Amino acid sequence: MTQFDIVMTSDKVCPFCYLGKKRLDRAIDAYKRTVPGGGGDTFNVSYRAFYLNPYAPARGVPIREAMAEKFGAARFEPMKARLQAMGKSEGIDFTFECLTGSTRDAHRLDKLTRTKGPGVEEAVAQVVYEEYFEKGGDITSRDMLVAAAAKGGVDPAEARAWLESDAGGEQVDREARDAVREGIHGVPHFEINGEFHIGGAEDVQTFVTEFVRAKEAAEAKSG
Repeated sequence: MTQFDIVMTSDKVCPFCYLGKKRLDRAIDAYKRTVPGGGGDTFNVSYRAFYLNPYAPARGVPIREAMAEKFGAARFEPMKARLQAMGKSEGIDFTFECLTGSTRDAHRLDKLTRTKGPGVEEAVAQVVYEEYFEKGGDITSRDMLVAAAAKGGVDPAEARAWLESDAGGEQVDREARDAVREGIHGVPHFEINGEFHIGGAEDVQTFVTEFVRAKEAAEAKSG
């Protein structure tokens, strides 16, 4: 049996990170179904912080305004249409009704949920993605993050206390700095067993190919 430890460097307001996570999930399923012996292998996914905009405002602003300011109003509609088409293929309904801003609290929440047992960090992160991208959520809202934590099985009072403090803050800031120092300038980025890397929201087969390579490497090391 092979244990896959996957570190996903990402930012919660990055649509390609949401797409990449969906493709990763499909790739894990495909690997388990099609690779000989893959059904017994295990996957652990954790999140590493990255700031697409280190200077994002503490209070949320409409994503349409932020994108128009960054890319120009003329480019917004074509970009929106492209992302919505890509999202549809992965079962994502990008509404572009969300409020964007600082993701530091969202990253800090990952550090709490990681301590709550297998799958909790992933479950809460999935809810955050859904609330933000598909339901018009405000990524800077601690109320939204607490509600997401509760849906993922975390005590809401504990989640709120965590967010009201600065718990995990130094860690996520350090992770974001380290990612840039290591040459990661775009997300998502996936590291598999500390050895194999995938940059971007690649297709399912690319992930499966890297999983097979990682499995072969692990088996070679174990003799």
